[in-house]
Amino acid sequence: MKHWTSADIPWDRFDPARVDPDILCVVKAAAMVEKNSADYASYLRNVFPGDDAFAAAADEWAEEEVQHGDVLGRWAELADRNFDFAERFAMFKDGYRIPLDATASVRGSRSGELVARCVVEVGTSSYYTSLAHATEEPVLKAICLKIAGDEFRHYKLFYTHLKRYVAAEKPGTLARLRVAVGRMLESDDDELAYAYYAGNSHGEPYERRRNADAYAARAYRYYRPVIIERGIAMTFKATGLDPQGWFARVAARAAWRFMDWRQKRLARLAA
Repeated sequence: MKHWTSADIPWDRFDPARVDPDILCVVKAAAMVEKNSADYASYLRNVFPGDDAFAAAADEWAEEEVQHGDVLGRWAELADRNFDFAERFAMFKDGYRIPLDATASVRGSRSGELVARCVVEVGTSSYYTSLAHATEEPVLKAICLKIAGDEFRHYKLFYTHLKRYVAAEKPGTLARLRVAVGRMLESDDDELAYAYYAGNSHGEPYERRRNADAYAARAYRYYRPVIIERGIAMTFKATGLDPQGWFARVAARAAWRFMDWRQKRLARLAA
């Protein structure tokens, strides 16, 4: 099936009166991260030498992710006439780099790398689903629904390859869970924080904690319990745990309470 393109987006329906300034801030950050996926494809090819099937899948994945970044960047330029996506993305690239010279996964194994990729796709599919429900701007809603569908499909792509490597490497459930939790904790790392800074700064110096908190205070408010529950189930599936069991339900409630608490705490601090 032919993948959608920018021409499939109803750009003529853009309504500036329905642009939420906080959503605009997080979309600018998301555009940076998505656009940077070409570098991640290079990293993945280095980590999976000799696996031509996965290399081809990674290249196709990166092409779609880069398109996500371009479309989000174009929308942000419509919503903020002073925003130059190419200029801000160049700033992001100057300040944030992934280890392109790596020859082995930073997760310790190929199966671990694929668990981490599944976790990322869980996060992005949940994120864009949340934004699609939250925004009242019709063009952004259409974009987010298309991207959310892609990210869910990307999860299934990485999960398919994960099953091959689990069969070959036989990692324990605890090892896979450790990778998943570690990758989730990296949501506060420099990538998102610097992406938020590159998209929204006005000449002030970069401070990771301040920008990570500013991003979280805005992004977390759009999640809903049902979306968190689905995300936890998908994560558990990637780690080999029962996605429908009692542990998954407890984890989903805990994740929702944490995100809700953190968002409210950050909002109070900002006020």
